[in-house]
Amino acid sequence: MTPNPSPDHRPSSTPSGRPPTFGSRLRSAMDERGPLCVGIDPHAALLDSWGLTDDIAGLERFTFTVVEALAETVAVFKPQSAFFERFGSRGIAVLERATADLRAAGGLVVMDAKRGDIGSTMAAYAETFLRKDSPLFSDALTVSPYLGYGALKPAVDLARESGAGLFVLALTSNPEGAEVQRAVREDGRTIGATMLAHLAEENAGETPMGSFGAVVGATLGDLSSFDLDINGPLLAPGIGAQGATPADLPAVFGAAVGNVVPNVSRGVLRNGPDVAALRDSAHRYADEIRAAVAR
Repeated sequence: MTPNPSPDHRPSSTPSGRPPTFGSRLRSAMDERGPLCVGIDPHAALLDSWGLTDDIAGLERFTFTVVEALAETVAVFKPQSAFFERFGSRGIAVLERATADLRAAGGLVVMDAKRGDIGSTMAAYAETFLRKDSPLFSDALTVSPYLGYGALKPAVDLARESGAGLFVLALTSNPEGAEVQRAVREDGRTIGATMLAHLAEENAGETPMGSFGAVVGATLGDLSSFDLDINGPLLAPGIGAQGATPADLPAVFGAAVGNVVPNVSRGVLRNGPDVAALRDSAHRYADEIRAAVAR
């Protein structure tokens, strides 16, 4: 059953006729519900740990238990599209329903699909997740810029039109990412720093913050050599099972810590299928993150 909206951060018209920006809705959601993003990653091992079968029945039980437990209280959700796609069209149908239910309950959905291509193909990916009448319309989408940042323009343009946002892979937590992201260009800047600079340009002048964010791993340690002040959100995987803690956030993100959206997946989901335990874990993480950021 779809929970009642409380509160609703979905796009609606503004006096200018355009939907509210993702940045403004995200800021409101984090202020009201706490700065936490819960990843929804129904991989086979997690389904098994819940005592579920690795099939559509198990996927549905897992997904809608998470919706029941957290949709009305957590600010942001990040479903990993691949774990639904692996079940074909029936898995995509579960993802569509979950996305709609989470958003109807006032949560914001960041679809973790990491799309990246050129021309009409990039436009088609954008329409899948960022067009308002799409069954998979999401508040934001993760994208890969490594065919060139300019190749993301169809997604940037449609996100602006729809009041949605993007999270661009900039400084990811996986060790292999440094091979590309820390490579140095002819102008002396790293690729990761270049992506951050592009995002700062997209967000210039936006209040309370822009809608075009970066993915920056919470496990990366001192990032003071990078300018993370992009006036936009920083999606930070790595809290919990990957080893980072809420207390680490100020040291990693410095002055930009107030715009960090820390993502926790296994740290919360391992407490299922008990609804109360899932809820308690998410609340505890949100409280710890809020306290760490306030310091």
